[in-house]
Amino acid sequence: MHETALPLEGTDSFNNQIRIVLVETSHSGNIGAVARAMKNMGLGNLFLVNPSSFPDETSYARSAGASDVLDRAQVVQSLDEALADCVLVMGTSARGRKVPWPVVPPPAAAATALEYSSKGKVALVFGRENHGLSNDELQRCHYHIHIPSNPDYSSLNLAMAVQVISYELRMHHLRSLEEDESRPYLEPMLAPGDPGWDSPPATVGEVEGFFGHFEQMLVDVDFHRRDNPRHLIARLRRLFQRARMDQLEVNILRGVLSAVQKAAGNHKGKGQRQSVSVDSKDEGQE
Repeated sequence: MHETALPLEGTDSFNNQIRIVLVETSHSGNIGAVARAMKNMGLGNLFLVNPSSFPDETSYARSAGASDVLDRAQVVQSLDEALADCVLVMGTSARGRKVPWPVVPPPAAAATALEYSSKGKVALVFGRENHGLSNDELQRCHYHIHIPSNPDYSSLNLAMAVQVISYELRMHHLRSLEEDESRPYLEPMLAPGDPGWDSPPATVGEVEGFFGHFEQMLVDVDFHRRDNPRHLIARLRRLFQRARMDQLEVNILRGVLSAVQKAAGNHKGKGQRQSVSVDSKDEGQE
């Protein structure tokens, strides 16, 4: 028995209008791996042209929860049958051709596919594991897609190739959405103040309070002399400024400084610790 499928993402034109077409796949496990790659990126329409073996337990085992994609997969006897109702066909190709053909990289292919998906069905065609698509099959494509892999080792596993193209489709699809809920998938979260960060950025006053406390701790443990500062404080300030600390991080560090002062047995440390202004819930406050 194959693994129960998790629900596919909500149906929309992105999922319904774009189909992945595999031509004469020789290893059924690759079909399952392709289904998994498709479902990862929100695609659900799979066409199989004359596969050597399908369906079977190997394909379902390799799908890892994408069995619903395999359940809906359509098996046809010819490429013409898979493409008959499509308005755009794009085929993957790693080889140069005697007759030049329009060639696009994956990002441009995804943009073109999504543009045409509003007009009708779009097919993305992938060839056999050992020698890809024939010249005759490639001539049925409006565009060829070339994945710019390492020229010294350019052969891609079938599922990997599908994953590359599906990922580019996914990214273009998300960018095209206007709903606010789509934005977290695309916008990076790198520093305090970015959506999703768990603590506000530390203010200039809070950071300056930390620097004063830090310098006092260095004096208390005899690591720094204010009358002979050289560049120590400037370099440490530069280090912490690069970190762009948030309020919780500043509070934690000041708690550490107070603990160091206490361990050093310096009474000034107690006064410093009492002067730290932090939230009562801060985990760095003693």
